[in-house]
Amino acid sequence: MLAQIDKSWLPLFASYEKELAAIEKLITSQRITPKYENVLRVFSFPIEHYRAVILGQDPYPTPGYATGLAFSVNPDHERLPASLKNIFTEYVSDTGYSYPKNGDLSEWASNGVALLNSSLTLNLDDKSEHLNIGWQRITAAALEILANRGCVLILWGSHAQRMGKNFDESQKIESVHPSPLSVYRGFFDSKPFTRCNELLTTSGQAPINWKLP
Repeated sequence: MLAQIDKSWLPLFASYEKELAAIEKLITSQRITPKYENVLRVFSFPIEHYRAVILGQDPYPTPGYATGLAFSVNPDHERLPASLKNIFTEYVSDTGYSYPKNGDLSEWASNGVALLNSSLTLNLDDKSEHLNIGWQRITAAALEILANRGCVLILWGSHAQRMGKNFDESQKIESVHPSPLSVYRGFFDSKPFTRCNELLTTSGQAPINWKLP
């Protein structure tokens, strides 16, 4: 798997060599999502490339949807997950941009947003198993690296907020999760995209270009 990552992340993964080896042994014997070659996709960009993080929990459980980037789906899927539809509704309201043509968020990644899931894989035959196989120790360490570099952390839902609890309030944007179960309790009109750029500008960093095709 390490062939998928930028060299700037190698010290992090070297610190978790045994855990990663155990994870790899497990997932190569299972039906997983995303595809194996995309498991560490979020780490294909250098650490210094990122200025913001959107933190998810685990990949979409529908086969073929997950891409290795949190909340993103393959562009050929016309039916979007409900959470992503709600993200796009808020995106249009917040930024004034048009509704995106598809659910591919790779433009955000290219423009400096780490779309990081706390668990990087999901077992299609046991959808909760990979929440407890060691990914979260690795991704928590990655989140700490990014936070310490001054990234703005966009934390949707209680799981993400627990992972971000140790970081400075001045670099966090928090709201309920965009899922249909909670979206009307504070996700809509939370303005995460423009607020992120305000925090970045205040700290002397370039804002994110959030515009999607």
